[in-house]
Amino acid sequence: MNMNQDAKRQLPDLRDSYELTAEQITDYQRDGHILLRQAAASNEIAAYRPLIDGFVQEHAKQYAPIDKRDTYGKAFIQVGNLWRRSEELRRFVLARRFAKLAADLMGVDGVRIYQDQALFKEPGGGHTPWHQDQTYWPLETPHTITMWMPLTDIPDSVGSMTFVPGSHLKGYMSRMAISDESHKTLGEYIEKKAMRKISYGAMKAGDATFHAGWTLHCAPGNPTNAMREIMTVIYIADGSVVAEPDSNARRNELKIYPNLKAGDVFDHELTPLVFKR
Repeated sequence: MNMNQDAKRQLPDLRDSYELTAEQITDYQRDGHILLRQAAASNEIAAYRPLIDGFVQEHAKQYAPIDKRDTYGKAFIQVGNLWRRSEELRRFVLARRFAKLAADLMGVDGVRIYQDQALFKEPGGGHTPWHQDQTYWPLETPHTITMWMPLTDIPDSVGSMTFVPGSHLKGYMSRMAISDESHKTLGEYIEKKAMRKISYGAMKAGDATFHAGWTLHCAPGNPTNAMREIMTVIYIADGSVVAEPDSNARRNELKIYPNLKAGDVFDHELTPLVFKR
């Protein structure tokens, strides 16, 4: 057995279930976000974190100094589709446990991976402006969800994200990309409507928030001397349909999935089915 095979055998398989209560599912569907403590155990994070960190550190070499980037660029180092870059990380991203949580929270029978993204916010990294994730995704469905999981403990000053409960029920609110403009405009809207905001504060490695694609959210900057290491996995309900791309962001996003067009079922080799009841 070679070293890669040996490492793969020793990695946690993450196939067991994390059982949710009916109240947790109801809370998520009402609010569009939820915190689940220890969705991954400390030993599981310890096994996968060095692998994720290695990919991010290599990718980070391409970035300009933080003071030379725009607002979005200052927010984090971003590396996507790790499941296609590493057989070991495929086990983490496509894990049955996380996929079943996504399906249970959304109340659907099956989920596909849409994308995964490592989001590492450097010391001194900027805030993540107010936005809706699904602004970028050419999807005609309310059933999208993102798992946001710290790989190290994060203090209250760095995490978690801030959510606007119930905002996912309003659907498509803005076509603005993540920017200073989106932060100002959406922030003013939230204040004008006196919309409630919730942050879960400090999180342990392996805790996870889940939020809907239409949930308004933002995140603070990183005033600490430590990297804020986050792994995200985005899920869509099996059977989701491709929307007519109505912005440059959505048109560019759809180019990632060749041969798919508006009205097609979102079934692509880049969006494998990871859980089915």
